[in-house]
Amino acid sequence: MAEVVGKISISSSNYYRGSSYLCDKMKKLSPVRASLNVQSPAASGGHVFGGKVVVVGGKQRGGCIQAVAADNAKMSIGIKKPVRWWEKGLKPNMKEVTGAEDLVDSLLTAGDKLVVVDFFSPGCGGCKALHPKICQLAEMNPDVLFLHVNYEEHKSMCYSLGVHVLPFFRFYRGAHGRLCSFSCTNATIKKFKDALAKHTPDRCSLGPPKGLEEKELLALSSNRDLSFTYTPNPHQPQKTADAEDKDRTLASSAK
Repeated sequence: MAEVVGKISISSSNYYRGSSYLCDKMKKLSPVRASLNVQSPAASGGHVFGGKVVVVGGKQRGGCIQAVAADNAKMSIGIKKPVRWWEKGLKPNMKEVTGAEDLVDSLLTAGDKLVVVDFFSPGCGGCKALHPKICQLAEMNPDVLFLHVNYEEHKSMCYSLGVHVLPFFRFYRGAHGRLCSFSCTNATIKKFKDALAKHTPDRCSLGPPKGLEEKELLALSSNRDLSFTYTPNPHQPQKTADAEDKDRTLASSAK
């Protein structure tokens, strides 16, 4: 019996030395492991027989095992979310629109600054290919505000604004409101550059910023999918589409 007890004592001491060595190594690997309470099998309620831990009461609290589990959990939490293609290369004058109200407010608070509204979709290959060039043009024109509208997240709003093709752009400035709108791709980027060169020079517009057209505001307000309200000014007569087109023509010819 003494021989058996002697063997058990030797095995137990060897296990403790091995367990202590392993836990010391794991402490040095990470401050997370070092901050945890590392316990020996005896302290956790277990006994060693034949080099194995026998758990008493159906529970085993191995400090090293807890440390590994905690560190693995921290590693999984610390994994960064990949940057989506439309979030890459953004400049300080580029902003993604969060909704109809944000779009209306951004246009009204821009003053006389030229605003380019870029309608895109994450699954649009043409939009993805064009994005780096739009970022370059935004960097070259820091006084121009670029607003990005994600079609997939704001389909109902885009429908009310009459956007049915992508990529699609609309230019706005101060009291003139919408200056032009068109669709272009990498192959027809010259169309975008020409519009940017034409409307970029500073101009002082008479009157407050116009933003979206009256019919667009009414369309957004009547869209039940949007939490946007608009009350037309009763003292301001609504212009017809022909009158609005005539105003844009006069504004372009004056420039």
